[in-house]
Amino acid sequence: MKTSGKPSWFAGADDYIGIVAVLVLIAIGFAVAAPSFGTFSNLMTMLHDMGPMTLAACAVGVTILAGKIDISIGSMVFLSASTGALIMESTGLHPVFGFAIILVTATALGAFNGFLIAVLRIDALIATLGTMIAYRGLGLVYTEARVVGLPEVARSWGNTRIGPVFVDVLIIALVILVVHYAYRRTVLGRHINAVGDNEANATQLGIPTGKTIFLVFTLSGFLSGLAATASFNQVGSVSGFLGRGLEFDAIAAAVVGGISLSGGRGTIFPGIVLGALAFQMIFNGLNQIGADPYIYQVVTGALIFAAMYVDALKRGNASWLSRLTRGFRPSSAK
Repeated sequence: MKTSGKPSWFAGADDYIGIVAVLVLIAIGFAVAAPSFGTFSNLMTMLHDMGPMTLAACAVGVTILAGKIDISIGSMVFLSASTGALIMESTGLHPVFGFAIILVTATALGAFNGFLIAVLRIDALIATLGTMIAYRGLGLVYTEARVVGLPEVARSWGNTRIGPVFVDVLIIALVILVVHYAYRRTVLGRHINAVGDNEANATQLGIPTGKTIFLVFTLSGFLSGLAATASFNQVGSVSGFLGRGLEFDAIAAAVVGGISLSGGRGTIFPGIVLGALAFQMIFNGLNQIGADPYIYQVVTGALIFAAMYVDALKRGNASWLSRLTRGFRPSSAK
């Protein structure tokens, strides 16, 4: 069979058969328990509601693909949205320019993360843990922990549709495809993959690892800004709860979507989308059947553990049973 030598848009599609099968089973189960779950209207609602988490998962996904991690996503969403909201409130600035300020702010915050990690060589987990706390603290100081509303002229934007489809669903789909293309088909994408696979080897090959990592975190900030605008549009206001815990939902969606925490393995599309859809379907379905809301956390944890175990198997690690039995083997003659 002849191959082109170029990375396919859907390379490794076979890896997603399992999660697609799980999504189908979840959909069938909830549709039987709550007939309204399987309606087209509810599907559109789920795609609309999962928008911010999908963008956040995309943001954290690109850092994981580069072998790093960004746990400040939720705080960047909150601080950038707070900055834009306060400027719009105090100056009467049109929301289009206010949203631009949100994007610029979030991109700058991501670039600062990149500076800490790529230039100052601080461990990514430690660096973004620090900025996660600091960014949210700054947002609470600026807003004085009060609710800041979206300007009246923009309050209907979050529910704007073209036919039955929400406009933000179309915009977010376009963003995901663009990032996917950049990862699969551009020099930056190949550098991200190389750095995530083995940073030391990438450096020896002449790849500018520091620049690549800086750009990855800057991109993560920009995507967080898009998540902030989507959240702000949907909720209609900014409060101290905006983005809280979003980073962990985003990491979970990325892992369930097949992105390896060891870096260098996974895809933006369809992986990120399938991971986010899995959590949104579960959340929506549990709501519709009137389940205890705390059970969602239990199911989320179980999904994450299952995804991480599958990822460990893909990396060639021995199964838990063989590792366990190995530990009990008698140390006879050496």
